[in-house]
Amino acid sequence: MPGNPVVSGFFHEPTFSIVYLVEDPVTKRAAIIDPVLDYDEKSGHLSHESADALLKEVEKRGLTVEWILDTHPHADHFSAAVYLKEKLGAPAAIGERVVEVQKLWKEIYNLPAFPADGSQWDKLFKDGETFKIGALDARVMLSPGHTLCSITYVVGDAAFVHDTLFQPDYGSARCDFPGGSSSRLYDSIHQILTLPDNTRLFTGHDYMPGGRPVEWESTVAQQKKSNKHFAGNPTREEFVKTRDARDRTLPMPKLILHALQVNMRGGRLPEPEDNGRVYLKIPIGAL
Repeated sequence: MPGNPVVSGFFHEPTFSIVYLVEDPVTKRAAIIDPVLDYDEKSGHLSHESADALLKEVEKRGLTVEWILDTHPHADHFSAAVYLKEKLGAPAAIGERVVEVQKLWKEIYNLPAFPADGSQWDKLFKDGETFKIGALDARVMLSPGHTLCSITYVVGDAAFVHDTLFQPDYGSARCDFPGGSSSRLYDSIHQILTLPDNTRLFTGHDYMPGGRPVEWESTVAQQKKSNKHFAGNPTREEFVKTRDARDRTLPMPKLILHALQVNMRGGRLPEPEDNGRVYLKIPIGAL
């Protein structure tokens, strides 16, 4: 429909992540949301296959990418924002409260000289701020809970809800990372579900419960009716109890200590050492 985006999801199987290409069909302008850099933790090998496949799709469709958008610093994959920015020349953006996440993690990694000011991105969005993707109207909703700085991008009739809501049969996002809060997540989900019932919701991951095929799209109406953690309009206390109990059963993501030191830099690796090699820093016992 006029004023609404064409949305394409690209599933990154190693991390169960979905990268989105959001297109204005009238102007052929686009945004990329939550791009993934390929990383093998066993060998330390970093590569760009997924990002390069996305670049080929952009070229194939004749699109001009205006934004490279992250919803938050991810704990389960490296961001390809910097790589895509270099290839496309588009600005990279995230929510302004990323500085709170940076301050938290610079202490965990013991990086006293790290500038926790958000300067690693070209744009820091405020809650409620509006912008354009081609002729499409877009706005930002602060959606904390999974992290301190998580945001939702609302573009026309589509909302990119990152790791707040998953598909209805999987429920909601974990909140046991540093800075997470199941109580804040409750408020964020409520705010998302105040969007019109026909709003398309696009989630950041899918874990295919029961072995079903991968899915990443639902609607506000579907989530209200059948989300396993939110259907029936639970009280805050009921939701927090369910969410916290679930979180206590979950192992930490295998890449969290690898990825946050990269993603708090906007997707940049640490500077090479005097031998020209880049090293990641793993804080023993931090989590």
